[in-house]
Amino acid sequence: MSGSGPLSGVRVVELGGIGPVPFAAMMLADLGAEVIRVHRPADRDTRPNPVLDRGRRSLVADLKHPRGAAVVLALIDTADAVLEGFRPGVAERLGFAPETLAERNPRLVFGRMTGFGQDGPLAARAGHDINYIALSGALAAIGRPDHPPTPPLNLVGDFGGGGMLLAVGVLAAVLNARGSGRGQVVDAAMAEGSGLLMSMIYGRYAAGAWRLDRGANLLDGGAPFYDTYECADGRHVAVGAMEAAFFARLVDVLGVADAIDLAAQRDPDTWPAMRETFARAFKSTTRDEWAERFAGVDACVTPVLTMDEVVTHPHNAARNSFSTDAEGAVHPAPAPRFAGTPCGRPAPAPAPGEDTRAILAELGHTDEEIESLLSEGAVR
Repeated sequence: MSGSGPLSGVRVVELGGIGPVPFAAMMLADLGAEVIRVHRPADRDTRPNPVLDRGRRSLVADLKHPRGAAVVLALIDTADAVLEGFRPGVAERLGFAPETLAERNPRLVFGRMTGFGQDGPLAARAGHDINYIALSGALAAIGRPDHPPTPPLNLVGDFGGGGMLLAVGVLAAVLNARGSGRGQVVDAAMAEGSGLLMSMIYGRYAAGAWRLDRGANLLDGGAPFYDTYECADGRHVAVGAMEAAFFARLVDVLGVADAIDLAAQRDPDTWPAMRETFARAFKSTTRDEWAERFAGVDACVTPVLTMDEVVTHPHNAARNSFSTDAEGAVHPAPAPRFAGTPCGRPAPAPAPGEDTRAILAELGHTDEEIESLLSEGAVR
């Protein structure tokens, strides 16, 4: 059951996990792929994430049970790609080695997601987003001066350098398989993906245009015209007035022209006093008042919205960038947008095993066989 979107007709089997693999699967499902998530029996009583788990169907199968494994292998035989986020070697021990699957389905793309990669000294080590981005140089660059590095949620490792990188890699390999008839293994590592996201910063560092000190650069909060400021109501605005024209408009609307030398914008020696001037000005009234004053002015100033505010912001509302489901969960819309094959609204996240019977029937199992599989605990 593919959805609408450019990936309609592509089938992906997701071997259930956490973090980056579900995000990659969500992205592919958002773009129209049919994604079937294989949950473990232990997951059957867990509540799905209403946003991250949206858009796919769910089968509960015990990969350690011979008949359960056989069901999943038969499902993978029908797929364009499989996604897994086990530690290196686990898929092989379960009987799901890429070589084994390729013998059954030569065009299969096998997407593997780990923190450190499939090989190397740290391949088998446990870790989380914060550990992977620590090794890529990304974490050291994020945070305020004289403070420890700040974890950027789990956006840089798990999702940007992990799940999104895996989705891009799988799509590239599927496209290649369509022409060659041969699938391949995609080895996506969050440490490497988060390093890739740092490409521009590494380039600036190589050119002598980036300092290793946190909070000393144009894009890390060091520049007072690229930072956030607290307003009178305790909420914040974001300022990104990098270019001279935008900077001049920022200074004008703030009413601080007498205290700011426009020609000295990029002189770091002026930044401490400039920051104090901006901070006092923004503190003089509320966030929404500043948003109104800057409306229609190209000064790169926007309100910092919380997650419960994004749906009703006029721009987001006009583009339907966010929606709220029946249970009140806020959903970011599928992205990017496609003119010829638009993506539909994602289906709600399924309960684990919600589609087990239907998927088994589609694989050709009779009612009697399905009941036998259920009674043995091979599937749930």
